Amino acid sequence: MFPKINPTTTKAWQKLAKHFEKVNDVEMQDLFTSEMNRTEKYSIQWNNFLLDYSKNRMTSETLELLLELADEVKLKEAIEAQFTGKLINETENRAVLHTALRDINNLKPDVKATLSQMEHFSEKIISGSWKGYTGRAITNIVNIGIGGSDLGPAMATEALSFYKNHLKTHYISNIDGDHVMETLKNLDRETTLIIIVSKSFTTQDTLTNAQTVRSWFLEKALESDIEKHFVAVSTNLEEVSSFGISEENTFTLWNWVGGRFSLWSAVGLSTCCAIGYSNFEQLLNGANEMDNHFREAPFSENIPVILALLSVWYNNFFQAETEAVIPYTQYLSKFVNFLQQAVMESNGKSVDRNGNFVNYQTGTVIWGSTGVNAQHAFFQLIHQGTKLIPCDFIAFKEALYGNEEHQRKLLANFHAQTDALLMGTKGTEVENNFKSFSGNRPTNSLFIKKLTPQSLGSLIAIYEHKLFVQGIIWNIFSYDQIGVELGKKLALKRLNS
Repeated sequence: MFPKINPTTTKAWQKLAKHFEKVNDVEMQDLFTSEMNRTEKYSIQWNNFLLDYSKNRMTSETLELLLELADEVKLKEAIEAQFTGKLINETENRAVLHTALRDINNLKPDVKATLSQMEHFSEKIISGSWKGYTGRAITNIVNIGIGGSDLGPAMATEALSFYKNHLKTHYISNIDGDHVMETLKNLDRETTLIIIVSKSFTTQDTLTNAQTVRSWFLEKALESDIEKHFVAVSTNLEEVSSFGISEENTFTLWNWVGGRFSLWSAVGLSTCCAIGYSNFEQLLNGANEMDNHFREAPFSENIPVILALLSVWYNNFFQAETEAVIPYTQYLSKFVNFLQQAVMESNGKSVDRNGNFVNYQTGTVIWGSTGVNAQHAFFQLIHQGTKLIPCDFIAFKEALYGNEEHQRKLLANFHAQTDALLMGTKGTEVENNFKSFSGNRPTNSLFIKKLTPQSLGSLIAIYEHKLFVQGIIWNIFSYDQIGVELGKKLALKRLNS
């Protein structure tokens, strides 16, 4: 039985409420003075990752109570229910097994077959042995999708640009016709491959864009040429076939894979082609390693669990409604957009797993941008504004191109910002209130050795598991997205009126 416990009825929640009254005004600067080993005490080293969560408004008692809360809501049982394929997405009667897509040493037969299909297909595209209708090799790939069928692969492909081959990748998502035509205007039909990603192959946005691209293609080519330039990621073979795409060029999906967790599947075909199958497999491996850590590590040493518990602490006790994510690498410029869907579509719920409206806050608003750009954009609000905004800082120790001067300055900014948010101007004399910084602003620092396909896989998986833990604590179903359906229905009603 999947746990369905109202967190506010637990003993730990009641203790946390009382504890919050005692520590609400405690300043982190004083905590660091009284705990000389605070950084070491509140850090987790795992593989090439280091999470430093010492710069948070918490004490050892806070952490103990948060861990008690995790036990009381039966988080361990919930984790096992997900990993063992229980139908935890009860509103849709589905299992949630995106972790099974990346368990390379223990793959389901159908997943293994699809990965093999992706490997062989991507090798043909990359090598140039796959020819277009005029006999020329493919040079450009256009992915047509929406939501998770776009945000995941677009983010991963951008993040792994350093590992890309000669293929140029493009992503069409918005039903805005200008977006479509702007993408197509410099493409050559003879050397362009189109990947249409739609589980149902009926999604209005995706199919409208696909038909527009199809019409563009047929301005110069024949219907019989479609099979050389269009492939599909879908379960609806009938609709795919009527579009002109053969079954051989169709990659399957499963109903136990949610869209926003699907980049590990054939939805990631564009990424697989862009970076090559061996790198794509490393992406899967990295996520699988984090899956094992999440499933096996004690909660006190568990990176996703700790991040989730701290998020609940701020959201539900400090009433901090937003969290900022600041990656100090331009490669992760699309990471926050990806997280916004993953987190806010998952945990933007007001009905609990018992079917009751909640009387406490769920979900968090995720926003952010890459450092150092963010420092010159919205950091003023975080430093001196009236809102409490917990931040995750993400940095890679090694630069991919080896430019040490740039990397040294980048990391200096990373460390300086978390120090400034912690200390402010406390203990120093300032000329006036305008130059006063209160500090005491919470941050997590996630240090990773190097941006590789493997480390990116682990990083993404951290946030997937974090949102799962949050959803378990808030007693909501994180894996449906009923909230996106009403607008779709009303749009169709307007179109048909």
